[in-house]
Amino acid sequence: MDLDAFTELLTPRGQRALAEAVEVVGADPVVAATRLRRSYDADLTSAALTQAALRERAKAKFGADAAHMYFTPHGLEQATRAEVGAHRARRLAGTAGGTRVVDVCCGIGGDFLALARAGCVVDAVDLDPLTVAVARANAEALGLADRVTVRQADAATVSPEDYDWLFADPARRTSRGRTFDPMAYSPPWPVVLDLVARARRACLKVAPGIPYEFIPGEAEAEWVSYKGEVKEAALWTGPAEGPAQAEGPVRGEGAARGEGAARGEGPVRRATLLPGGETLVARGAEAPTGPVGRFVYEPDGAAIRAHLVGEVAEMVGGRLPDPMIAYITGDEPFDTPWAARYTVEEVLPFSLKRLRATLRERQVGNVVIKKRASAVDIERLRNDLRLSGDKSAVIILTRIMDKPSVLICHPSPPAQIAN
Repeated sequence: MDLDAFTELLTPRGQRALAEAVEVVGADPVVAATRLRRSYDADLTSAALTQAALRERAKAKFGADAAHMYFTPHGLEQATRAEVGAHRARRLAGTAGGTRVVDVCCGIGGDFLALARAGCVVDAVDLDPLTVAVARANAEALGLADRVTVRQADAATVSPEDYDWLFADPARRTSRGRTFDPMAYSPPWPVVLDLVARARRACLKVAPGIPYEFIPGEAEAEWVSYKGEVKEAALWTGPAEGPAQAEGPVRGEGAARGEGAARGEGPVRRATLLPGGETLVARGAEAPTGPVGRFVYEPDGAAIRAHLVGEVAEMVGGRLPDPMIAYITGDEPFDTPWAARYTVEEVLPFSLKRLRATLRERQVGNVVIKKRASAVDIERLRNDLRLSGDKSAVIILTRIMDKPSVLICHPSPPAQIAN
């Protein structure tokens, strides 16, 4: 889809073509194209069918809004999930100091839509003319054009000091696909850091796996998990005036953004769970090590990314079977949204022959296999186990004090469910 085709899609004729394309989304592509080609040219037909398919895919991220929005394939892939964007927008808008935001690298506009709905006035820019047109159409389609201005510009030419907030979501794709190297972001990391240095306050959306050495020492780094899956990280800089907190309970001393950095202790680390809004802040907790107990806890990925395993272990009165691996064990069943809990049935040194025999004795025919610090190929192991039986189990492959081990477990439901 090029700019001319997208522009035509916004005309009354293009809207009719899009409505017809939505009716046939999911049908055989040849049949769908043939139907639209009876009334529309090839370019408009292609643009309408592409947009209808993208809207269908976008429902997972944008819910009901997706039916009214416009997308590019890369724009949809990189767009923030609506619930995550709303959480971040509430944090930003709830901070004292103003809500005039410049959104550089705005993409299709998922973030500025959340910011505008939270009460911000946004000046959004992107370098790609098609992306700018799509973003502008989204602001208009969702009735937010009075709070959002979208223009084509290079992020490096923006003056962040003219705004209360800088929001930046650098593109993390190259011609070879997704990149995990901040130096390969667009704009590159040095340009992003220059913008941050000149901004009063800034929020940077980055990949969850960003290397710690790229995080500015004065920043707060927040990892966000949605329904148990880590979605992104955000780096917050600037004065910590006002609440600037997640919606739910905050765990950890010195939880206000920037407090640890102000003492010269490096980045503040936070993990946030959505949709509940619970948030956990690092305070230097260190978990003891010890043998595997009755239960094993698997911390949420956001807590692991934020190096908060010690804090989670403290919550559940737990210890680490291995000091380098993010599994926690304990003897009592503590409920927490920060970790999934499993009851341990047996702990074995890893041996395919012994594991197969044990599962056969237990009549286990279905397993969920998890692993951490294990080189075992999960799918190959599943085939090699040759399972049969009517019972289920959770198999955890890990290392315990440098020894390859396997834990045979089953899920341990929260106490209120178990009772």
